Amino acid sequence: MARNEQLIRQHKILQVLERLRFGATLDELRNAIVEELGLTSLHSRSIRRDIDALTAAGIPITDEESQRGRVWKLSRSDKGLQKIPITASELIALSMGRDLMLPLVGTQFWSGIESFWNKIREQLPDAVWEHYERYRRTLYVLGLPTKTYEKHQGMLKTVNRAIQEHRHLQMEYQVPGRTPTLRTIEPYGVALFQSSIYVVATEEGRDGAGSERLKHWKLDRFLTAKALDIWFKPNEAIDLPAHLGQSVGIFSGAESKTYEIRLSPQAARWVQEDPWHAEQSLVEQADGRMLLTVTAFHDVEIIQRVMRLGAEAEILSPSHCREEIKQTIAAMTQMYSNDVEYSTAKT
Repeated sequence: MARNEQLIRQHKILQVLERLRFGATLDELRNAIVEELGLTSLHSRSIRRDIDALTAAGIPITDEESQRGRVWKLSRSDKGLQKIPITASELIALSMGRDLMLPLVGTQFWSGIESFWNKIREQLPDAVWEHYERYRRTLYVLGLPTKTYEKHQGMLKTVNRAIQEHRHLQMEYQVPGRTPTLRTIEPYGVALFQSSIYVVATEEGRDGAGSERLKHWKLDRFLTAKALDIWFKPNEAIDLPAHLGQSVGIFSGAESKTYEIRLSPQAARWVQEDPWHAEQSLVEQADGRMLLTVTAFHDVEIIQRVMRLGAEAEILSPSHCREEIKQTIAAMTQMYSNDVEYSTAKT
């Protein structure tokens, strides 16, 4: 058997034992592993060899006689991995979560993550850690950006101080291609979206009531930040979780809008596989296509997604979004209707 398959099977054995307080016989473990891994067959002797390997690695698995026969279970004296109450499944999950937080390297958030991770490492026997590392080499977290917020560490501390102390925050903010502007905001929280940090705040002079006044400011665009000796009273009508959860993407606005997109069967399957929003609606049409209804604060969140689907998607409303896509397609058609003209520098 391939080494990776053996490691995956051993990890699954630990998962099964973690949730069975009274343990399991070899046959019960075999049946559970076959079902959960979708195997066609598995011999009890293989399960016994896996248990012996885990025990040799320092995992506290004990066996005892019971009315069901001999059962194997994790020691309850320190359930899971030795001196700290963490199971094998929790260690793997924590490790993958740590990878997802890599964009926070250099910030106080990452310092906390690393501090906790190092405490776990120090408490685990080398044999247990080596078993974890072997299994972890079969699991990967991809698609993370190469950027980090290490250069923004001091600025992020200032932002967090302003949030915790309800201070006005003065910042120099620059949108790419525009002149920097000096802004004063009332920060309510920080959001991490697709590995970028956003400060969720209201701004002086912004119209609306409650959460309608919130705007998302990308930390990458902060040139300076200063917590002022001016305090604000948080608006009790502002509900950050509800506000952040009601739209596709991270763009903010006074109120969300509803968008209708007609999808081909193929595109519908993609959107079902990777939903745009938790509360999106997909309704099958008479011709076999699907009607997607979804809300967002900003047109760009929807237009970009529709354009990525090409001819497999057609936005029906709002009408101004159709017009914008038509203009983009016309410009692209003009661009690609001519032969490519370019020159290369001589070396």
